[in-house]
Amino acid sequence: MALFLDIHTHIDQHEPGELSGIVERSRSAGVGAIITAGVTVASSERCVKIAHEHPSVFAGVGVHPEDMTGELTPGDVGNLSRLAADPRVVVMSETGLDHTPPESFRPAPGSDWKPSTGPEWHEIQERAFRAQIAIGREQGLAVVFHNRLATEDTLHILKEERIRDTGGAAHYFQGDWDYARALLDLGLYISVAKPLLHSRDFQETVRNVPLEWIVLETDAFPQSYKPDRAKWTEPKDIRLIAVKLAELHGITVEDVRESTTRNALRLLGQRGEPVRAVLAGSGGTK
Repeated sequence: MALFLDIHTHIDQHEPGELSGIVERSRSAGVGAIITAGVTVASSERCVKIAHEHPSVFAGVGVHPEDMTGELTPGDVGNLSRLAADPRVVVMSETGLDHTPPESFRPAPGSDWKPSTGPEWHEIQERAFRAQIAIGREQGLAVVFHNRLATEDTLHILKEERIRDTGGAAHYFQGDWDYARALLDLGLYISVAKPLLHSRDFQETVRNVPLEWIVLETDAFPQSYKPDRAKWTEPKDIRLIAVKLAELHGITVEDVRESTTRNALRLLGQRGEPVRAVLAGSGGTK
């Protein structure tokens, strides 16, 4: 029997004392492996450390556009390349583009840096995104990417950087069918999360996406805006997404679990061998 694979979380951002409980609750819910993604060089370091401490947790490394404090430096690129070579790293993530207007930009914790207005900020993000795709290409890592208000530029970069050769997935996808189809045409996976539970329009989009191109995630960052800790999203909640996906595609939850896990392993390619080993050791993959 297959186990679920949560391809994108930020469990590294939770308090260290919470990690064992998060992992144990996910295991009880049938989640065999979790990928926790970095958003800065420092958090990427932390993701790798956690992945070495918890056998069912694996790491993504990257710099999120919202967490940038200026140009990605050669030192940053070098550190990300070093981290990306670690065998517990299975994706480049989280990187991408975020065209939230500068006046609405939220600086990274501990930073008061604000981006400039106009195209300069977009160009800085673009260079960082391309550099991280290049690391993924060099290291054989698929790229799990962020896009907010930047669909046209995201697709342009993905095409120019030959993302089909690298492989990847659109993280926390909430787009329309035109965007989904453009991603599928590039050989990319659609990563579905909790928005599927509530949005009728999004449900119709996902109904049209072939099951063999869908992977599952929870994002699972600390949700301090929810006063009830029990209601914070965790990897254990992936089954809720699977139930809705099964309903939309007219299949069983077991079918969804088997297909999305198989898809995720295909996405990870050769760098996913440690994930396959963990799932096989849990009796959860073929």
